[in-house]
Amino acid sequence: MPGTAVEWSNWAGNQRSTATAILRPRTTGDVVAAVRAAAAAGRTLRAVGSGHSFTDTAVTDGHRLELADLHTDVTVDTARRLVTVPAGLPLHALNDLLARHGLALPNLGDIDAQTIAGAISTGTHGTGAKLGCLSTFVVGLTLVTGTGEVLHCSADAHPDVFAAARVGLGAVGVLVEVTLRCVDAFVLRAHERPAPLDTVLGDLPALVAGHDHVEFYWFPYTSRVQVKTNDRVPADDRPLPRWRGWLDDEFLANTVFAGACRLGRAVPALAPGISAVSARALTERSYTGRSDRVFCTPRRVRFVEMEYALPRAVLPTALEELRRIVDGLPFKVLFPVEVRFTAADDIWLSHGYGRDSAYVAIHQYVGMPYEPYFRAFEEAATELGGRPHWGKLHYRDAASLAPAYPRFADFRAVRDRLDPDRLFTNPYLRRVVGD
Repeated sequence: MPGTAVEWSNWAGNQRSTATAILRPRTTGDVVAAVRAAAAAGRTLRAVGSGHSFTDTAVTDGHRLELADLHTDVTVDTARRLVTVPAGLPLHALNDLLARHGLALPNLGDIDAQTIAGAISTGTHGTGAKLGCLSTFVVGLTLVTGTGEVLHCSADAHPDVFAAARVGLGAVGVLVEVTLRCVDAFVLRAHERPAPLDTVLGDLPALVAGHDHVEFYWFPYTSRVQVKTNDRVPADDRPLPRWRGWLDDEFLANTVFAGACRLGRAVPALAPGISAVSARALTERSYTGRSDRVFCTPRRVRFVEMEYALPRAVLPTALEELRRIVDGLPFKVLFPVEVRFTAADDIWLSHGYGRDSAYVAIHQYVGMPYEPYFRAFEEAATELGGRPHWGKLHYRDAASLAPAYPRFADFRAVRDRLDPDRLFTNPYLRRVVGD
């Protein structure tokens, strides 16, 4: 299992670390052995996925646990619409597995590169006013605790651990297996259109209620947004032509946009004009496709991101504050702002715990200054009752986060019991959960 220690970096390139040992377990027993070996060596142990978190959640100078080779039994119960898979399986592989059995996840985010464990541990979500984050689809999980115990958890077995581990930040154990509730495979009709921001906000309740999935992108320095709705339809009768998919999703959204970002980074004064051109260049289109292929699109332009879950009612105020912040920055913003919606859930550290949410995600192109932008938005979002996405950049600490999560103390109590010696800790957990 041990490997040569090499530097690790995340997808965005803003987090790096070098572990003292790299472990690649193949079985749950190997994970137990890795936990015990790290404890015996007096080192910490941190599981890593595909590196799509922007925070230092996976950073460690102890032992790094890579789960790509972890094999557990894959079971698909089509009658009950349940699937049990290794926690290190990437979402795109899960989507293909489900499709072969006539199943699908009810919702997805906009990328599918994350591992299942990484996605649920940080509260990854898509958009859908009646749907929670991906962790709400979890009906069972198996984890290895900091004492080397293997726990099989569900709403009926170790329910407190289940409530903590579905968005567990890797703090209560190493996820090795996950059971997810699925739905019958379905087709989505996507409709994308430009619109004025004020019009969208004025009609927001009806827009969100009237579609299965709604999101929109605001282009800084403009009053324009691109609205995208996804709705279930009975047939894949309007597939996107291959040339149009390549033109919009590969050439314009990645190749051309990357060039525009490089130009804006080199000549910041051009950023407002680039944003205006981008807002006008995106035209209306409608197409159908397999659900996961409509939900997920390629993201090849590197960026850093902060995202806040807010009570839905305060979204207009948050966007007004954001426009003021962007206009007052000493540098320019090159990326659009993404807005999505989720339903309330009961997972202790879920951003959507106990309330329907609007998510506001801000981005900046790699190599551009971002911290003053992110800190200013975080201050505004915090005052509005916002909760930061665990996998996106933020500057909150445990003292600040505890009042935002009614079950924060309960989560810490489960962590104290399952990882009493803090085998799984790292700088991120010490900051956001405390020691």
